[in-house]
Amino acid sequence: MVDVKAIERAKEHFGRILEEQLRRVEEMRSAQDWIDYGRLKVIKIGVCGGDGIGPYISESSRTVLEAMLEDEIKSGKVEIRTIEGLTIENRVKVMKAIPDDVLKEIKDCHVILKGPTTTPKKGDPWPNIESANVAMRRELDLFANVRPVKVPEIGVDWMFFRENTEGSYVLGSKGVNVTDDLGIDFCVATTQGSERILRLGFDYAAKNGINKVSVVTKANVVKTTDGKFLSVAEQVAKDYPQVKWDDWFIDIMTAKLIDPYRRKEFRVIVLPNLYGDILTDEAAQIQGGVGTAGSANIGKRYAMFEAIHGSAPRMVDEGRAQYADPSSMIKAAAMLLNHIGFTDKARRLEMALEVCTQYEKAKVMTGRSNGATGQEFAQYVLDTVNDPGLERKWQGYQRPA
Repeated sequence: MVDVKAIERAKEHFGRILEEQLRRVEEMRSAQDWIDYGRLKVIKIGVCGGDGIGPYISESSRTVLEAMLEDEIKSGKVEIRTIEGLTIENRVKVMKAIPDDVLKEIKDCHVILKGPTTTPKKGDPWPNIESANVAMRRELDLFANVRPVKVPEIGVDWMFFRENTEGSYVLGSKGVNVTDDLGIDFCVATTQGSERILRLGFDYAAKNGINKVSVVTKANVVKTTDGKFLSVAEQVAKDYPQVKWDDWFIDIMTAKLIDPYRRKEFRVIVLPNLYGDILTDEAAQIQGGVGTAGSANIGKRYAMFEAIHGSAPRMVDEGRAQYADPSSMIKAAAMLLNHIGFTDKARRLEMALEVCTQYEKAKVMTGRSNGATGQEFAQYVLDTVNDPGLERKWQGYQRPA
């Protein structure tokens, strides 16, 4: 028998979601221009440690960041702030993905360096509150998740542009159990949201002399939302005639990234939210694991840089947190430097990190006491940054595929 009252409750719930998303469309239409970091008197960088190993690897990354920006910090051009309270305990205490006081501190900064945060799942001891990442991306309108993956010896040089504020994740906590037997989740795509991430990917390709953009969907099956994303890609591509583009379905693309004959052909890859999450983790594994990959979350007003892996609470429980690999957070710091205009410092840090993790490996991270601590590794990276022969050394390690 059909439960009419349950259907009406679900309709009301869906109606509220539609109103919310239509308001978001209007906000995107009236959004401000991109922030100009060069015109700021002080660039405020907030450091959020997060949960689990987050405070440990964030501190290692901060050590590197403060050393790289030593002169700018002394002159007052850059200010680095500590933002406490983005822990699972504090979030559960107020039952919010981001406590109000923490969000206020975050919004008072221009860019955020963020450690991993715990997202409870069914069966965890924590209440099922929303992901702090999803909430932060929504609150700060961080619509672009940008992840580079580079492995020169196999010809991999990819830049992923994952849409951050739509798709299946943005309404992930707003699904509805219509009855005990029927649960419905929602996926959303807007013309404005699709266009801005696609345009960012095409623009990056054009400005960097890259003649290839690949758009990934499942538009043959998910016809409305993925279909919109693909249709908008067709329109955006017309503004970049110098850039060739193609489209792939997510299932076959996961196979092609591990195909040694085809993966070299991909350069810039643009995807909706869920597919981007899956594919960038696969790509990071090819690079050496999710512990090696940093991530940028970019909006017009704010930007947030983070590791792409989880908070690894077991390492804390086992007393091994100080041995957690900070490579991903140091990579995130390099991306942060590049984003706020310190491109030479960013490039030098990225070269040093690549030399330390892929080639010399004088300090090895094992996650245990038989390897380096995060702080020891951070100092190793800084010593490599300060090596006068770094550029020559790095060039010598670059081998054609």
